[in-house]
Amino acid sequence: MVAMAKRMKCFQIVFSDPSKTFYCGGDKVSGRVEVEYAKGKQRCRQEAEYLRYEEVLLLDDHPADADGSVVLRPGNRYEYRFGFELPQQGQLVSSYKGKFGFVQYDVKALMERPHQPTIQCKKAFEVEEPLDVNTPDLLSPTGGMKEKKVTCMFIPDGQVSLNAKIDRRGFCEGEDICINAKFENTCSRIVVPKAAIIAKHTYQANGRTKVFRQKLSSVRGNHIISGMCDAWQGKTIRVPKIKPSMLGCNIIRVEYALMIYIHIPGSEKLILELPLVIGTSGLGSRSNSVSSQEGSVSNASQSWVSLRLPSEPPSYSDVSRDFRLEQPLTPLLDDFDGDGSPIFMNAPSFQFPPLPAYTEAEEDFHGNARMLPVC
Repeated sequence: MVAMAKRMKCFQIVFSDPSKTFYCGGDKVSGRVEVEYAKGKQRCRQEAEYLRYEEVLLLDDHPADADGSVVLRPGNRYEYRFGFELPQQGQLVSSYKGKFGFVQYDVKALMERPHQPTIQCKKAFEVEEPLDVNTPDLLSPTGGMKEKKVTCMFIPDGQVSLNAKIDRRGFCEGEDICINAKFENTCSRIVVPKAAIIAKHTYQANGRTKVFRQKLSSVRGNHIISGMCDAWQGKTIRVPKIKPSMLGCNIIRVEYALMIYIHIPGSEKLILELPLVIGTSGLGSRSNSVSSQEGSVSNASQSWVSLRLPSEPPSYSDVSRDFRLEQPLTPLLDDFDGDGSPIFMNAPSFQFPPLPAYTEAEEDFHGNARMLPVC
């Protein structure tokens, strides 16, 4: 363990008589050492060693002296072979590089030379500790419920609530998280439901803790006006390319969570966090992930059955009206969350395309075809 206190501002030697330019034999040399630390925030550092393996390398089929030293002649290339086994799974942590800390594995070679300083070279290598997310605990569903009373100038203004659930807690990068949620708004404001994957990096050194939170990806739903509710059924958010969860390190910890929240203008967000565990890809069967994704796709397909276009051109009397607005879009409220645009009154997401131009052909008794216009 290595601890480092505040940054050094001054560390110097001052002689007792600065005006004296030289000393003679028998004179006393005296002075003081001045140390001063800079003001400001304390910089902490702590190290934990997970692996150390040392080996004395020897050249194969090369004569050595009695003390084990060898003579290396100029112009020749010599190779020292080495090899070692890493500890079993569960005893190491994956390589990691964050904003305030890192986990790094190196192979360092030292060459000792008589009457000369030791030279060294170093090369890093990556370690990925497998993390299986196919355990019963991580495959079980999780969810929660939150509600918040909204006030305006200390006057009650209704409340906002959300109830959300996901089918499991363990995922790998590239997988979709299916969210089932219900949102209710009884206040007088227009609110917006959102969801995001959050990374939480925790650093601990010298008894101090520093937490760094980062938003990785996000999705949003439709705005909800006063007295209305909305539901997400299988709304997906994809896990981006990220490092697996790091839960076995004493001084660095990386955790993930699915944050489902409601943006309320003029008030704090209503937040529900569901913990996630991101594992390494390619471990075990992903049948649960595939089945959940297929289920969400089938539900989405069923909801679009009624919107499929007929195979033949429809009649003009069967074409529904176009409900698009006749005037430019007007923002209803500004979204101060910083990850989206202002809220607009949007037209329905699906619009029937215009009828295709077509003609009908009628053959006369001579077998010649003539074109009839369609009105």
